[in-house]
Amino acid sequence: MRAEVLKGHLDGLMLAALEDGPLHGYAVMEALRTNSNGTFNLPTGTIYPALHRLERAGLVAASWSTNEGRRRRSYSLTSAGRKELAAQRANWQEFSSAMSAVLNGETSWPAPA
Repeated sequence: MRAEVLKGHLDGLMLAALEDGPLHGYAVMEALRTNSNGTFNLPTGTIYPALHRLERAGLVAASWSTNEGRRRRSYSLTSAGRKELAAQRANWQEFSSAMSAVLNGETSWPAPA
């Protein structure tokens, strides 16, 4: 799925990927791909700028670690990031319920005048 299709939802997806603990950028990319059964196969050119933007916003914190001689920058949710994730989930529930109602014909439209 192209990143532009996810516009407005990418932050929530990124925060959700980090909910269970710190991950480096490539692991975030893999988590999104795996947890979506391959639907969210986003390029690094989407993942890393989003992580940096979330860090600047104070929603994630970054730290450096070394694993097998390789330095990696890992990202974790801040308390503000956890609150934002909860807000994103609530907004998504409202939005997806409304979309489902409309697209599945569960809404009664006003009768034409």
